[in-house]
Amino acid sequence: MEVLAELEGNIGTVGYGLAAIGPGIGVGVVWAAYIQATARQPESAGLTRTYAFLGAALSEALALIGLVVPFIY
Repeated sequence: MEVLAELEGNIGTVGYGLAAIGPGIGVGVVWAAYIQATARQPESAGLTRTYAFLGAALSEALALIGLVVPFIY
């Protein structure tokens, strides 16, 4: 039987690379929504800024989970 591809090293790094795509897109969507909301209603910038930081922090938490999970399994 012929071997077509051989994997060497830790396959968890590939898993983390794939897991980092989602939070990257999520943070972009959160800040795009914040900029759009602030442009439409500038007086609500203070309130929406809190929600933007909260949304970005939750999205980045997914990246940290994606970093840890491949090492657990």
